[in-house]
Amino acid sequence: MRLSEFRRACIAEFGADYAGVLLRDHWLVALDGTANEALERGVAAHVVWDALCVDLGVPEQRRHGRGLRDPRD
Repeated sequence: MRLSEFRRACIAEFGADYAGVLLRDHWLVALDGTANEALERGVAAHVVWDALCVDLGVPEQRRHGRGLRDPRD
């Protein structure tokens, strides 16, 4: 998952306004920081996306990213 795909998926799933807040402020225990901090440390975008999805209860069928092609297909 590219960073641009990650950002599109966050906006599609959480909305443009809330996605920015989540990336900046929501603490992800699994990544020991926020999504933005994890990305800055070099954590892969798909790992951050997975952590957000798990933490926020995104259903499995949408975890590939809303508006993105499912990589399992």
